[in-house]
Amino acid sequence: MRIISKARLREFWGRHRGAKSPLISWYNTVKKAEWKCFADVRKTFNSADTYAVEDRSYVVFNVGGNRFRVAVSVNYETQIVYIAMVLSHTEYDREKWKDKL
Repeated sequence: MRIISKARLREFWGRHRGAKSPLISWYNTVKKAEWKCFADVRKTFNSADTYAVEDRSYVVFNVGGNRFRVAVSVNYETQIVYIAMVLSHTEYDREKWKDKL
């Protein structure tokens, strides 16, 4: 998969202690993946969930022992993952992130 944009991850781990290592691990795993559908995502990350926000669908990953969330848009046809948002568990639980997508 091609991932756009790693800068969002760097920005997040610059503000959140302990986020760098798990986010790099997530990034490297996704980069090697060849997903054709959400079922393939679940084979790689069994805790991944999908969320529909207005007319778009997002996949949300639990990263770092459930301390962080990465919300992405996946284009299975072009093999592109667009990182929409990286959140702490607390930010994610507030559900205000859906308004920002």
